[in-house]
Amino acid sequence: MPSFDVVSEVDAHELSNAVDQTTREIATRFDLKGSGARVEQDDFELTLIGNADFQVKQVLEILRLRVAKRGIDVTALDIGEVSKNLAEARQKVTVRNGLDTDTARKVVKKIKESGLKVQAQIQDQQVRVTGKKRDDLQDVIAFLRKADIGLPLQFTNFRD
Repeated sequence: MPSFDVVSEVDAHELSNAVDQTTREIATRFDLKGSGARVEQDDFELTLIGNADFQVKQVLEILRLRVAKRGIDVTALDIGEVSKNLAEARQKVTVRNGLDTDTARKVVKKIKESGLKVQAQIQDQQVRVTGKKRDDLQDVIAFLRKADIGLPLQFTNFRD
């Protein structure tokens, strides 16, 4: 029986490259050079640091550009609030990796609403879709690409 998996993954290496490029651009931009603005990375947690609120916003824009150029969908970034104190401003950016339970349920619900003759089941951080015909699975992929889930989706492990 043909099947495929619906996942939402971010390549950690590409994310690291995007952070490195952002750091290099911060070091060379005249308005940020020597200001102490930087990006700290801890796996899929990024912290943007600057002397003031506007510097953090500038670093965020640079990061968005670099992430997009590295092939990572910008909707995978969960941007937190800017927290300020007297010395600096910080902003947490979480890179969402994997389908959480609520999003997986949303995907399964969308598939069932489509009326296509396929079955969808949640497995850990992915959704497995099976059907009798390959064409039905391709229709599900096309349907999910148009649907607004709120996360970038990839379709892997397509088996006939």
